[in-house]
Amino acid sequence: MGLLACAGAVLAQNGNASQASAVPQNVLQLSASGAVEVQQDVLVMQLSTTKEGNDAASVQQQLKQIMDAALAQAKRDAKPQQMEVRSGDFTLYPRNNKDGKIAGWQGRAVLILEGKDFSRITTTAGAVQNMTVSSVSFGLSREAREKVEGEAQAKAIAAFKERATSIAKDFGFSSYTLREIQVNDNSNVLMPYAARANGGMMKSSMAADSPVPVEAGKARVEVSVSGSVQLR
Repeated sequence: MGLLACAGAVLAQNGNASQASAVPQNVLQLSASGAVEVQQDVLVMQLSTTKEGNDAASVQQQLKQIMDAALAQAKRDAKPQQMEVRSGDFTLYPRNNKDGKIAGWQGRAVLILEGKDFSRITTTAGAVQNMTVSSVSFGLSREAREKVEGEAQAKAIAAFKERATSIAKDFGFSSYTLREIQVNDNSNVLMPYAARANGGMMKSSMAADSPVPVEAGKARVEVSVSGSVQLR
Protein backbone atom coordinates (compact mmCIF):
# COMPACT_ATOMS: atom_id res chain seq x y z
CA MET A 1 0.00 0.00 0.00
CA GLY A 2 2.92 2.36 0.76
CA LEU A 3 4.42 1.89 -2.69
CA LEU A 4 1.08 2.59 -4.32
CA ALA A 5 0.66 5.78 -2.32
CA CYS A 6 4.13 6.98 -3.31
CA ALA A 7 3.49 6.20 -6.94
CA GLY A 8 0.24 8.14 -6.81
CA ALA A 9 2.02 11.13 -5.30
CA VAL A 10 4.65 11.12 -8.05
CA LEU A 11 2.00 10.96 -10.73
CA ALA A 12 0.14 13.86 -9.16
CA GLN A 13 3.32 15.95 -9.04
CA ASN A 14 3.93 15.27 -12.72
CA GLY A 15 0.40 16.31 -13.59
CA ASN A 16 -0.63 12.82 -14.72
CA ALA A 17 -3.20 12.00 -12.03
CA SER A 18 -6.04 12.01 -14.54
CA GLN A 19 -4.22 9.46 -16.73
CA ALA A 20 -3.61 7.17 -13.72
CA SER A 21 -7.30 7.09 -12.85
CA ALA A 22 -8.49 6.74 -16.44
CA VAL A 23 -10.15 3.51 -17.50
CA PRO A 24 -7.76 1.39 -19.63
CA GLN A 25 -8.62 1.43 -23.31
CA ASN A 26 -8.84 -1.52 -25.73
CA VAL A 27 -9.18 -4.12 -22.98
CA LEU A 28 -10.94 -7.33 -23.97
CA GLN A 29 -12.68 -9.73 -21.57
CA LEU A 30 -12.97 -13.28 -22.84
CA SER A 31 -13.03 -16.95 -21.82
CA ALA A 32 -12.36 -20.37 -23.31
CA SER A 33 -12.46 -23.97 -22.16
CA GLY A 34 -10.87 -27.32 -22.85
CA ALA A 35 -12.32 -30.74 -22.09
CA VAL A 36 -11.23 -34.37 -22.06
CA GLU A 37 -13.51 -37.39 -21.66
CA VAL A 38 -12.25 -40.23 -19.49
CA GLN A 39 -13.72 -43.55 -18.39
CA GLN A 40 -15.30 -43.41 -14.93
CA ASP A 41 -13.45 -45.63 -12.48
CA VAL A 42 -15.42 -45.34 -9.21
CA LEU A 43 -18.70 -47.15 -8.49
CA VAL A 44 -21.03 -46.11 -5.67
CA MET A 45 -23.83 -48.56 -4.96
CA GLN A 46 -26.53 -48.04 -2.35
CA LEU A 47 -28.55 -50.95 -0.97
CA SER A 48 -31.59 -50.30 1.20
CA THR A 49 -34.35 -51.98 3.14
CA THR A 50 -37.66 -50.70 4.53
CA LYS A 51 -39.77 -52.04 7.34
CA GLU A 52 -43.21 -51.20 8.74
CA GLY A 53 -44.94 -51.94 12.00
CA ASN A 54 -47.17 -50.67 14.76
CA ASP A 55 -44.33 -50.15 17.20
CA ALA A 56 -41.39 -47.82 16.52
CA ALA A 57 -38.96 -49.82 18.64
CA SER A 58 -39.85 -53.03 16.80
CA VAL A 59 -39.32 -51.45 13.37
CA GLN A 60 -36.02 -49.98 14.51
CA GLN A 61 -34.86 -53.34 15.83
CA GLN A 62 -35.73 -55.09 12.55
CA LEU A 63 -33.76 -52.51 10.57
CA LYS A 64 -30.81 -52.80 12.94
CA GLN A 65 -30.67 -56.56 12.61
CA ILE A 66 -30.71 -56.41 8.82
CA MET A 67 -28.10 -53.66 8.74
CA ASP A 68 -25.78 -55.39 11.20
CA ALA A 69 -25.89 -58.59 9.15
CA ALA A 70 -25.37 -56.72 5.87
CA LEU A 71 -22.40 -54.76 7.25
CA ALA A 72 -20.79 -57.92 8.63
CA GLN A 73 -21.23 -59.72 5.31
CA ALA A 74 -19.99 -56.83 3.16
CA LYS A 75 -16.98 -56.04 5.35
CA ARG A 76 -15.63 -59.55 4.80
CA ASP A 77 -15.00 -58.60 1.17
CA ALA A 78 -13.98 -54.98 1.80
CA LYS A 79 -10.60 -53.76 0.55
CA PRO A 80 -9.13 -50.25 0.80
CA GLN A 81 -9.92 -48.15 -2.30
CA GLN A 82 -11.26 -51.23 -4.10
CA MET A 83 -14.44 -51.51 -2.01
CA GLU A 84 -15.19 -49.34 1.01
CA VAL A 85 -18.21 -50.26 3.12
CA ARG A 86 -20.22 -47.83 5.24
CA SER A 87 -23.73 -47.28 6.52
CA GLY A 88 -25.93 -44.59 4.99
CA ASP A 89 -29.22 -43.06 6.13
CA PHE A 90 -31.13 -44.73 8.95
CA THR A 91 -34.58 -43.15 9.21
CA LEU A 92 -37.71 -43.87 11.22
CA TYR A 93 -40.94 -41.92 10.86
CA PRO A 94 -44.64 -42.29 11.73
CA ARG A 95 -47.48 -43.13 9.37
CA ASN A 96 -50.64 -41.17 10.05
CA ASN A 97 -54.21 -42.24 9.37
CA LYS A 98 -56.90 -40.06 7.84
CA ASP A 99 -57.57 -38.48 11.23
CA GLY A 100 -53.94 -37.39 11.53
CA LYS A 101 -53.17 -39.86 14.30
CA ILE A 102 -50.17 -42.19 14.29
CA ALA A 103 -51.26 -45.53 12.81
CA GLY A 104 -47.87 -47.15 12.55
CA TRP A 105 -44.18 -46.66 11.84
CA GLN A 106 -41.97 -47.02 8.81
CA GLY A 107 -38.20 -47.08 8.64
CA ARG A 108 -35.41 -47.30 6.09
CA ALA A 109 -31.75 -48.26 6.35
CA VAL A 110 -29.05 -47.80 3.69
CA LEU A 111 -25.77 -49.62 3.07
CA ILE A 112 -23.16 -48.03 0.77
CA LEU A 113 -20.50 -49.86 -1.22
CA GLU A 114 -17.93 -47.68 -3.00
CA GLY A 115 -14.66 -48.28 -4.82
CA LYS A 116 -12.76 -49.07 -8.00
CA ASP A 117 -13.31 -52.84 -8.08
CA PHE A 118 -16.64 -53.04 -9.90
CA SER A 119 -16.71 -56.85 -9.85
CA ARG A 120 -16.12 -57.01 -6.11
CA ILE A 121 -18.81 -54.41 -5.41
CA THR A 122 -21.48 -55.89 -7.67
CA THR A 123 -20.83 -59.42 -6.45
CA THR A 124 -21.08 -58.30 -2.83
CA ALA A 125 -24.29 -56.41 -3.59
CA GLY A 126 -25.73 -59.52 -5.17
CA ALA A 127 -24.90 -61.59 -2.09
CA VAL A 128 -26.30 -59.25 0.59
CA GLN A 129 -29.57 -60.59 1.95
CA ASN A 130 -32.76 -58.64 2.72
CA MET A 131 -31.62 -55.48 0.93
CA THR A 132 -32.27 -54.14 -2.59
CA VAL A 133 -30.17 -51.89 -4.79
CA SER A 134 -31.77 -48.45 -4.58
CA SER A 135 -29.23 -46.38 -6.54
CA VAL A 136 -26.05 -46.67 -8.54
CA SER A 137 -23.68 -43.85 -9.46
CA PHE A 138 -20.32 -43.64 -11.17
CA GLY A 139 -17.54 -41.20 -10.50
CA LEU A 140 -13.95 -40.37 -11.30
CA SER A 141 -11.12 -40.88 -8.85
CA ARG A 142 -8.77 -38.03 -8.05
CA GLU A 143 -5.91 -39.92 -9.67
CA ALA A 144 -7.80 -40.39 -12.93
CA ARG A 145 -8.94 -36.78 -12.97
CA GLU A 146 -5.45 -35.38 -12.32
CA LYS A 147 -4.08 -37.59 -15.09
CA VAL A 148 -6.04 -35.73 -17.78
CA GLU A 149 -6.47 -32.35 -16.07
CA GLY A 150 -3.21 -31.07 -17.56
CA GLU A 151 -4.38 -32.01 -21.05
CA ALA A 152 -7.69 -30.21 -20.54
CA GLN A 153 -5.88 -27.14 -19.19
CA ALA A 154 -3.52 -27.04 -22.18
CA LYS A 155 -6.53 -27.17 -24.52
CA ALA A 156 -8.22 -24.32 -22.64
CA ILE A 157 -5.12 -22.11 -22.74
CA ALA A 158 -4.58 -22.77 -26.45
CA ALA A 159 -8.24 -21.92 -27.16
CA PHE A 160 -7.96 -18.71 -25.11
CA LYS A 161 -4.82 -17.58 -26.98
CA GLU A 162 -6.33 -18.45 -30.36
CA ARG A 163 -9.50 -16.52 -29.60
CA ALA A 164 -7.58 -13.50 -28.30
CA THR A 165 -5.39 -13.45 -31.42
CA SER A 166 -8.38 -13.78 -33.75
CA ILE A 167 -10.39 -11.01 -32.09
CA ALA A 168 -7.37 -8.71 -31.96
CA LYS A 169 -6.84 -9.10 -35.71
CA ASP A 170 -10.57 -8.59 -36.42
CA PHE A 171 -10.38 -5.22 -34.66
CA GLY A 172 -7.24 -4.21 -36.53
CA PHE A 173 -4.69 -4.86 -33.79
CA SER A 174 -1.49 -6.77 -34.41
CA SER A 175 -1.10 -8.36 -30.96
CA TYR A 176 -2.18 -8.39 -27.34
CA THR A 177 -0.75 -8.70 -23.84
CA LEU A 178 -2.25 -10.56 -20.91
CA ARG A 179 -3.67 -8.49 -18.07
CA GLU A 180 -5.47 -10.99 -15.82
CA ILE A 181 -6.05 -14.74 -16.05
CA GLN A 182 -8.15 -17.21 -14.02
CA VAL A 183 -8.06 -20.98 -14.44
CA ASN A 184 -10.98 -23.04 -13.10
CA ASP A 185 -11.74 -26.76 -12.97
CA ASN A 186 -15.34 -27.33 -14.10
CA SER A 187 -15.20 -31.13 -14.17
CA ASN A 188 -18.39 -33.13 -14.08
CA VAL A 189 -17.18 -36.32 -12.41
CA LEU A 190 -20.29 -37.97 -11.02
CA MET A 191 -23.26 -39.31 -12.98
CA PRO A 192 -25.88 -40.94 -10.75
CA TYR A 193 -28.88 -42.88 -11.98
CA ALA A 194 -31.55 -45.02 -10.41
CA ALA A 195 -30.91 -48.71 -10.94
CA ARG A 196 -34.05 -50.38 -12.29
CA ALA A 197 -35.01 -53.72 -13.72
CA ASN A 198 -38.39 -54.78 -15.11
CA GLY A 199 -40.00 -51.56 -13.93
CA GLY A 200 -38.83 -51.86 -10.32
CA MET A 201 -35.73 -51.40 -8.23
CA MET A 202 -33.07 -54.02 -8.90
CA LYS A 203 -33.00 -56.69 -6.23
CA SER A 204 -29.71 -57.99 -4.95
CA SER A 205 -31.39 -61.35 -4.43
CA MET A 206 -32.23 -61.87 -8.12
CA ALA A 207 -29.90 -64.84 -8.04
CA ALA A 208 -27.77 -66.08 -5.19
CA ASP A 209 -24.34 -64.46 -5.22
CA SER A 210 -24.84 -63.17 -8.79
CA PRO A 211 -23.34 -59.75 -9.58
CA VAL A 212 -25.72 -56.82 -10.08
CA PRO A 213 -25.28 -55.67 -13.72
CA VAL A 214 -23.73 -52.20 -14.10
CA GLU A 215 -21.90 -50.34 -16.85
CA ALA A 216 -19.86 -47.17 -16.35
CA GLY A 217 -19.87 -44.28 -18.78
CA LYS A 218 -17.41 -41.46 -19.29
CA ALA A 219 -16.79 -38.36 -17.20
CA ARG A 220 -15.97 -34.98 -18.68
CA VAL A 221 -12.94 -33.25 -17.19
CA GLU A 222 -13.20 -29.59 -18.17
CA VAL A 223 -10.95 -26.61 -17.41
CA SER A 224 -11.92 -23.04 -18.25
CA VAL A 225 -9.66 -20.01 -18.67
CA SER A 226 -11.04 -16.50 -18.35
CA GLY A 227 -9.48 -13.08 -18.04
CA SER A 228 -8.63 -9.87 -19.85
CA VAL A 229 -6.11 -8.87 -22.51
CA GLN A 230 -4.83 -5.52 -23.70
CA LEU A 231 -5.11 -5.16 -27.47
CA ARG A 232 -2.06 -3.55 -29.13
